[in-house]
Amino acid sequence: MTDTVKTNPVDDDKITREILVVAGVVVLGAIMSILDVTVVNVALPTFQTELSSDGQEIAYSTVAWTATGYMLALAAVIPLTGWAADRFGTKRLYMTAIALFTLGSALCATAWNIEALIAFRVLQGLGGGMLMPLGMTIMTQAAGPHRMGRLMAILGIPMLLGPIMGPILGGVLIDSASWHWVFLINLPLGLIALVYAQRVLAADKPVPSEKLDVVGVLLMSPGLAALLYGVSSIPGEGTVQSATVIIPSVIGVLLIVAFVFHALAKTNPLLDLRLLADRNLAVSLIVMFLFAAAFFGALLLVPTYFQQVRGESVLKAGLLIAPQGLGAMLTMPIAGTLTDKMPVGRIVPFGFVGILVGLFGLSQSTDPSTPYWHIIGWLFIMGLGMGSTMMPIFTSALKTLKSHEVARGSTLLNVVQQVASATGIAIMTVILTNHFKDSAAVSAAQAIEAAKDRGIPAPAGALEIMQGLGDRFQSTVLSDMADGFGSTYLVALAMLVVALVPVYFLPRKREESHLLDDQDGNAAPIIMH
Repeated sequence: MTDTVKTNPVDDDKITREILVVAGVVVLGAIMSILDVTVVNVALPTFQTELSSDGQEIAYSTVAWTATGYMLALAAVIPLTGWAADRFGTKRLYMTAIALFTLGSALCATAWNIEALIAFRVLQGLGGGMLMPLGMTIMTQAAGPHRMGRLMAILGIPMLLGPIMGPILGGVLIDSASWHWVFLINLPLGLIALVYAQRVLAADKPVPSEKLDVVGVLLMSPGLAALLYGVSSIPGEGTVQSATVIIPSVIGVLLIVAFVFHALAKTNPLLDLRLLADRNLAVSLIVMFLFAAAFFGALLLVPTYFQQVRGESVLKAGLLIAPQGLGAMLTMPIAGTLTDKMPVGRIVPFGFVGILVGLFGLSQSTDPSTPYWHIIGWLFIMGLGMGSTMMPIFTSALKTLKSHEVARGSTLLNVVQQVASATGIAIMTVILTNHFKDSAAVSAAQAIEAAKDRGIPAPAGALEIMQGLGDRFQSTVLSDMADGFGSTYLVALAMLVVALVPVYFLPRKREESHLLDDQDGNAAPIIMH
């Protein structure tokens, strides 16, 4: 039998077994959702050949929609999560999200062509998009005001390891089995998560009186999806001046601006922008945007550096950046404990120092002859800083909200993080691409390689550059590429320095939590068996 009980106020600051059990189901859902993004990216070249029906390789721009479709579905459903959690209950909605994600995974594994795979990925994204904001809501409510930092640190582990472990897992599955297992691996995880959630999550009370903000849905969901599509198209187009970038981005911005005016005039909007009156949430959102754009934009380039400049495989590139994850895993529990004892304004600056030092060192270590232990050392320092930064920001954002506001606050955080990550990746990729274009040697090498892949003669100009450099051609290409990575890291570093301004306004005095203001008792409900 399962009973809902209240924690003892005396034990308010302890992480009990029951709370860890609840955290387990949230982490499991987060692992499925986050890993799937990077695992599938590794499989894109395989899709080009395996899903071809006429023997001709499918265009990369077409198979890329398996990633784009998932991202757009993710973006479209996130704004709905706060309303749906209030309307149907967090537990019921979380289980529905897991079921949708698992069903989408099963269908993806059965895809008979690229069009079917793209459609099933969209279904998968509808479930995956709800898992993170719902997980944050569940963790916040289970932790109560005195344990949020430590519980959020647990949730941060899959968020950090996803970009690192995804390429490794994807490479192993494709090499040892087939691309189908990229999706099939989610089936046992999804079934376990469903049973787990049913047993350990409390049945919460939905609020059936609140109607769906239909106008808000029609403005915000397509607006966010259009903006992310436009921004994410920048790397492929190589410029922000392309119609593929400008048109959807402008449409997205206009729809989001219209939503802002609509939300401020409506009693129960899809996203409650009035929550921004909470100083902690507002400042944390600004810090999170700048941090996520810079950090995740730079993080994406590290495995690319190992592959393009150092000639490593996807698997080895993933293993080489693992020390960053190890560094974060060391400091996350410490930062979580400190966050429960002191204001985040006294913790996050130290995390930023670690990231800034590590990223600067990385920018000076891109030469092809740099020993790997140098690069690994800087990545480890970055990880130490990251572990002291991201989850304390999340904790600060939600800690002073009331319990019924947490779902909406979590949704806002996830919207900002999605936009920031896509923006940062686009910015860093375009900067790096432009550096490559400015190098005659790199441009010539890319032109020769493209001609080789298409089975046509290499351009005469590219051959002249190669012949002119002679034996120095390859070393010049790698050196110029390395310089491009170093310069791009410095841009990310500058963005993080700018982020120090809002970091200064994070709370440096202990503030009263309001999580329990609208609850009976002294703590959030926990499940006992």
